[in-house]
Amino acid sequence: MAIKVLVVDDSSFFRRRVSEIVNQDPDLEVVAVAVNGKEAVDMAAKLKPQVITMDIEMPVMDGITAVREIMANNPTPILMFSSLTHDGAKATLDALEAGALDFLPKRFEDIATNKDDAILLLQQRIKALGRRRIYRPSSLTPTSLPESRRSAIAAPDINTPRRPLSSRLASTATPVATRSSLSTTLADRQSANPTTSSISSIRASGKQYKLLLIGTSTGGPVALQKVLTAFPANYPHPIVLIQHMPAAFTPAFAARLNTLCKIEVKEAENGDAMRPGCAYLAPGGMQLMIERSGISGRLKVISGTQEMNYKPCVDITFASASKAFGGDVLAVVLTGMGADGREGARMLKSVGATIWAQDEASCVVYGMPQAVASTGIATHSISLDNMAEAILKESSRG
Repeated sequence: MAIKVLVVDDSSFFRRRVSEIVNQDPDLEVVAVAVNGKEAVDMAAKLKPQVITMDIEMPVMDGITAVREIMANNPTPILMFSSLTHDGAKATLDALEAGALDFLPKRFEDIATNKDDAILLLQQRIKALGRRRIYRPSSLTPTSLPESRRSAIAAPDINTPRRPLSSRLASTATPVATRSSLSTTLADRQSANPTTSSISSIRASGKQYKLLLIGTSTGGPVALQKVLTAFPANYPHPIVLIQHMPAAFTPAFAARLNTLCKIEVKEAENGDAMRPGCAYLAPGGMQLMIERSGISGRLKVISGTQEMNYKPCVDITFASASKAFGGDVLAVVLTGMGADGREGARMLKSVGATIWAQDEASCVVYGMPQAVASTGIATHSISLDNMAEAILKESSRG
C-alpha cells in the first residue's frame, strides 16, 4: 500500500512540483495539498496522512506553529523544506524542536548532483519517514538549565550505499541514496536485530578512554540533544560529533547545543586541540580528521575529494580516530539511514575500541545503528532514553 503524503506550501508551483515527484513513485501517493499551516492542521486530523511535507514561511499559520499543533494532536512524521541560510537554519532548528523529523533545502536540487538524484532524494526521505513510527525521547528539555537556555534542535540527513573505505573520498553535504541502497536498507530490516541492552546489563569495563565519538544522520539532532544535555560540565573526555548536515546549519546547531548543554559545544575548527568536557561538531561540507597530539589530540578539517559520499563522513572520522587513539575510544552510532560509520567502526573495533549502537525502537531510521549492530561490530544496542546514562557509566571508570 502506498504511503499517503500531505504536501503543504503556499507556492502553487512548489506544491505542484513536489506532488509530481511524489506521485512518480508507485510506493507514494499525495492525498491532498494545503496552502498554509492552518489547512495542514485540519487535513492532518481529517485525512491521517503518513508523512507531511511542510514549508516554513506561510500565511495564516506558519509551518513551525503547524508542526507544533500537529504533533500535539495528530503526531505525524514531518519533512520540512527550508532555505540554506542562517535564518533558514534557525527556523529549521525551531521546526525540529517543535517535532519535525527531517528537512530538505527548499531547492533540494542544490544538494544533489543532478535532477534524477534530487527526485530520488525526496522520494527516499519520504519513504524513510513513512515506514517508521514516531518516537519522542522521554525528555528533551534539560530542566536544570534556566528557561532562556531551553530551546532545542536541528536537522538530520540521509545516507547512501557504502564502497570500501579506502576507495571513498568526498562528495555532497547531503548524501543521495540510490535505489539499490534503499533495497539493501529494507532487506536489512528483515534480518535479526540485536536485543536492546538494559542499563543494569551494561557493566563499566574500566577502560581508560581518551575520546568519545558519536556519529549520526536522520533524527540525529534530537538524539544528540537528548544525550549531550545529560552530560555534566566535567565530563572527562573530549567528544567528537559527526552529524550529516549542510554547511549552513552546523554553526547554528553547535551554538544551540552549547546553550542547552553543561559541557561546551562548538563547531570544530582546523587545528583545535581537543579538551575534556568539550564537544566538537564536524563542520558541514567538510571532513573532520583526528590526529594524535600529546596526551589529547588535534582536529584537522579538510575538504576531501569529490568521490566522497558524505561531508562530513562518519567513516572518515572514525577511521582517523582508530589510527590516532587505537582502542582508547568509545564510539556510538545513533539513528540514520544507510551505513555510514560501519567501516570506520570496524576499524576501531579491530584495534580494541568499544562500539555501541542505538536500538531500533528509539531510532527515527534504523540504518546506521543496524549496520554496526547486526554485523556484530557493536557490543550493545541501547535505547536513546538510556544512552547518556550508559555512556556516563562507562566513561566514569576511564
